Amino acid sequence: MNYNIAVLAGDGIGPEVTSQAKKVLDKVAAKYQHQFNYTEALMGACAIDETGNPLPPETVDVCLNSDAVLFGAIGDPKYDNDPSAKVRPEQGLLALRKALELFANIRPVECYPSLIDKAPLKAEIIEGTDFVIYRELTGGIYFGEKQLSEDQSFASDLCGYHQYEIERIAHLAFKAAQLRRNKVTLVDKANVLESSRLWRRVVKEVASNYPEVTLDFLFVDNAAMQMVLNPSQFDVVLTENMFGDILSDEGSVIGGSIGLLASASVGNKGALFEPIHGSYPQAKGLDIANPVASILSAAMLLEHLNLKKEASSIRNAVMQSLEAKVVTKDLDVDSTYGTEDVGSHIASLI
Repeated sequence: MNYNIAVLAGDGIGPEVTSQAKKVLDKVAAKYQHQFNYTEALMGACAIDETGNPLPPETVDVCLNSDAVLFGAIGDPKYDNDPSAKVRPEQGLLALRKALELFANIRPVECYPSLIDKAPLKAEIIEGTDFVIYRELTGGIYFGEKQLSEDQSFASDLCGYHQYEIERIAHLAFKAAQLRRNKVTLVDKANVLESSRLWRRVVKEVASNYPEVTLDFLFVDNAAMQMVLNPSQFDVVLTENMFGDILSDEGSVIGGSIGLLASASVGNKGALFEPIHGSYPQAKGLDIANPVASILSAAMLLEHLNLKKEASSIRNAVMQSLEAKVVTKDLDVDSTYGTEDVGSHIASLI
């Protein structure tokens, strides 16, 4: 089969880890007789530097005409440390989400047995942890009406949701639960927020279509505590935009390194796959960045293309690499393996 993949390597360590993901994808293509056609495009600080626009129109066209988008990272200190900057790399990602109508962010959180001693939480707490967060991506307080008084002494951000926005991501979460352990936990603040009460009503209605799936509810403050006390209780966590942003970063430390966590953003016009670790500019060009999150993002990309066997081959190779301790220094300070070494080793295991 032939597939067109847009590659937005971006800034910082983005190009380094993305090249390792492509290396692994090429091994998959060779083994399973596929053809992955990559089209490179600019987004982020590199796009601003070259075009003045963090998301050039031609990049949007490339993404819209691809089967999936493999994304690296965006961000650069010269913009991050300049509060007066009118154009920022992150604006490119928000614009791309809008252009592709990406409404659901999917972030798996897993505890790897071979790395359990590297995690900041006790082994007996995180053992067996394997859940996925479904975060709504286009609504809520981030996109609501914003106000600042003339004297700049009062500010407000409106948190608003439409029923259809909740329904579409809820269906994705329940379908995912059917393929996992048949449990969805809705995280909200329904004791205080009217928008959360709408979430509860709509999600309950959607749940009636999935009688085999158990639906639980947690207030967000309790959910944050439970994720530290007993993370293995979760299967599929469903929540709105800001709560999901915060909880997914909290969940990212459970596995022992942010360099292990992949994510997907899916919607009506496309799907984007990216590691969650950001551009990490301090590590740029040093061959120390962990490529596993980008490689696992490539596995999620294959799953999206319904290439499940191929995706499993990547996950199995990653597990073997972790067990053999062929890892970067974020997982083992004594490791002599760099970004290229780890990527090549995982590719060799396909």
